[in-house]
Amino acid sequence: MRAGELRGVLRGRDFRRLYGTRLASQLTDGLFQVALAGYVFFSPERQTTAAKAAAAFAVTLLPYSALGPFAGVFIDRWRRRQILVWTPVLRALLVLLVAGLVAGGQDGLGFFLGVLVVLGVNRFFLAALSAALPHVVRRDQLVTANAFSVTSGTVIAFAGAGLGYGLRRVFGGAHDGTALILVAAAGLFLLAGLIATTLPKGLLGPHRAAEAASGEPAAAEAPRAVEVVRGVLGGLVDGGRHIARRPQAALALGAISFHRFLYGVVLIMTLLLCRNRFAGDPDRGLETFALMLGVSGAGYFAAALITPPVVRRISKQAWVAWQLGGAALSLLVFGMPFAERPWAVGAFLLGVVSQGVKLCVDTTLQESIDDEYRGRVFAVYDMLFNATFAAAAAAAATWLPADGRADLTLLAVVAAYAAGAVAYRTAASRMRRPAHALR
Repeated sequence: MRAGELRGVLRGRDFRRLYGTRLASQLTDGLFQVALAGYVFFSPERQTTAAKAAAAFAVTLLPYSALGPFAGVFIDRWRRRQILVWTPVLRALLVLLVAGLVAGGQDGLGFFLGVLVVLGVNRFFLAALSAALPHVVRRDQLVTANAFSVTSGTVIAFAGAGLGYGLRRVFGGAHDGTALILVAAAGLFLLAGLIATTLPKGLLGPHRAAEAASGEPAAAEAPRAVEVVRGVLGGLVDGGRHIARRPQAALALGAISFHRFLYGVVLIMTLLLCRNRFAGDPDRGLETFALMLGVSGAGYFAAALITPPVVRRISKQAWVAWQLGGAALSLLVFGMPFAERPWAVGAFLLGVVSQGVKLCVDTTLQESIDDEYRGRVFAVYDMLFNATFAAAAAAAATWLPADGRADLTLLAVVAAYAAGAVAYRTAASRMRRPAHALR
């Protein structure tokens, strides 16, 4: 990432406001998620197995992923600035509801449904952020803006996780302590909505050609249920046709879905290793898992630094292929010992891969998808991003042992990454790339 380019991005007042909204929200995401992870996976009274871990991920990821196309309809229909203002307010109210359930010792179906809605609304929020970014930076700044905002947002989420871990040490990991952490998260969500109010109302779109010609506003009143369903189905068909005419976008979505599936298997292994192999008690297990998240976050930051200059030299497509191959090599070398320190090195390298691939995919979609389709495409992107992860967790739960060590599974992941690198590079090389592909 060049300092001059980054300074040019940061000089944009509206970019800074959008960026501040992202940081406040993702800091809270990390706080919220570590409170839940500590409560569900690392409480002394709970024994975490592969099946239980997969069930928790499936409950919190897979069902709301199906709402992605519906979210896309509204992202392309309502003013995105208003989405960024009111979504954090809604999340704050929902988090307070979850805090009440936790304080009352209710951690059954109602608890998981509350978590489901909070996380589902978050994907809606992040899809709106991605669709809004091209409205606050120039096209030639998209790679740098994505690298900086998305990666630092992820890093701040890891910082939020650290804050959540610190609060857990202060308040305790029982019902009351977790509830207090969630109340703090609700307050931070309100801060994110407050920052978003500083953005001009009409800045972030959507700006549709037909509406611009007619002078009608881009925002509209909420449609009735039948109209929503009809709009979703029609929007999916139109979005599919739009992507079909843009093979680079389709290939990018395929690459991120493929990576997320394999990453899901590795993350479930990491959780089980930290809980039941690398540590002798739940508190030590949470510390170890926090360490793995921290070094992975450092990998995300490293990806932000190296991705922009690399893609200027070898293209986004080539960099994705190299990263998939690098994932295979790093897991083979540092994963197979199934020891804590080598696994941490592998977590760092896989963090580089995860964020590097995501930055390339985000930029590819922003460059190749028309503005009036961006909300729907990014909502489906989020759906795939989480659904493939949840599917991996569900699949891995059928054979992973309780301590997470599975040599054949890790070798299969290594082989899949290597084959994916070759397949992606071959497919990308057959496409005609425009002159600006290296930007």
